[in-house]
Amino acid sequence: MEYLPNVLFAIVLIAGIGYFAKNVGRLRRNINLGKDVDVSDNRKERWKNMARIALGQSKMVVRPVAGLLHIIVYVGFIIINIEVLEIIIDGLLGTHRVFAPLGAVYDFLIGSFEILAFLVIVSVVAFWVRRNIIKLRRFLKPEMRGWPKKDGNLILYIELVLMVLFLTMNAADYQLQQLGAEHYTKAGAFPVSQFIAQLMEGMSISSLIVLERAAWWMHIVGILFFLNYLYFSKHLHILLAFPNTFYGRVTPKGKFKNLEAVTAEVKLMLDPNADPFAAPAEDTAEPDKFGVSDVRDLNWVQLLNAYTCTECGRCTDECPANQTGKKLSPRKIMMDTRDRLEEVGKNMDQNKGEFKDDGKQLLDDYITREELWACTTCNACVEACPVSIDPLSIIMDMRQYLVMEQSAAPTELNNMMSNIENNGAPWPYNQMDRLNWVNE
Repeated sequence: MEYLPNVLFAIVLIAGIGYFAKNVGRLRRNINLGKDVDVSDNRKERWKNMARIALGQSKMVVRPVAGLLHIIVYVGFIIINIEVLEIIIDGLLGTHRVFAPLGAVYDFLIGSFEILAFLVIVSVVAFWVRRNIIKLRRFLKPEMRGWPKKDGNLILYIELVLMVLFLTMNAADYQLQQLGAEHYTKAGAFPVSQFIAQLMEGMSISSLIVLERAAWWMHIVGILFFLNYLYFSKHLHILLAFPNTFYGRVTPKGKFKNLEAVTAEVKLMLDPNADPFAAPAEDTAEPDKFGVSDVRDLNWVQLLNAYTCTECGRCTDECPANQTGKKLSPRKIMMDTRDRLEEVGKNMDQNKGEFKDDGKQLLDDYITREELWACTTCNACVEACPVSIDPLSIIMDMRQYLVMEQSAAPTELNNMMSNIENNGAPWPYNQMDRLNWVNE
């Protein structure tokens, strides 16, 4: 019976980490459904981007209030992981505050954790107020109704509960230390929980031990629950922001990619030595699809983008099409891509790793043509994203499919392309008549 808590803790820990590993495997499988793309260039610049954007939070502070609050929560969760490491060791070995021999260093660490925990609580409350009382416009868009809104609030509640449990655990521990309870050696500094401990005066040692142990167990189980909840929530960006910023584009934002097949055709047309009457080379391979109609037509970096989306809405907030009442929301583009990818992944899970046609696709079933053609390709969404997500690349690839596979461009665009083909300019005037306006 002496080792029962240790065994129970090991079982809970293995189950929590095991389920998390299973979800990570599913996540990798889904991302790898995308087409391969070479992102091995400019590694030095990529490392800089990851350090500056993901680690340094440089694009978060563009909006100072939200940026500062986010940094507090971000730093708090990173540093408090040291405390989680101590809990895991104590749980497995049956020790209590195993890092206590560090002395003054340990006192400083626990004191810092408590101050950060308090600041996280303040920040979480502020975030909740911004979402639910002030009701910022970007959190009220149509795509944020239902689960996305509940998910955002649920994350805040979990973070709040975890921090309160941490401080409650420390407060009970501090009180037990003052009472000289066995096994509770004096260690740590408690600048915040010492005030909570005043509410526990008069409690017996046995009651305090029950309270401390209950808070300890609920805190670590809550952390394991939150770890596994990440896969099902927008908070997955905690893990994916780093690879996403590393693999983000390093070429100028205004530079669009060219289709190799089209480029080859143009080069052949411009080659003076090419024989226009030569028979085409025999090629039995099925030609590649132009553009994108479903998630498996996207490349894996674009699918990584979809999973990394934080649903913060900064992209949609900056989008001129959205601001003028158009249906387009870059945030919705990423959310729809992720939802469709999840649907494809579940389809494969149900069919032993093979995808069975479900009669759906990303185009039309999730993202409408009206949304795609509303985009002005201004790159405001790409510039605004705090974790280097590129919604415009998905929009342009889907437009390409509509134009080159379905000839389904809007009438105005078809007229313009016809004018360019016939007149060398987007206007419906013969090349010889372009300068007639000079004489008027």
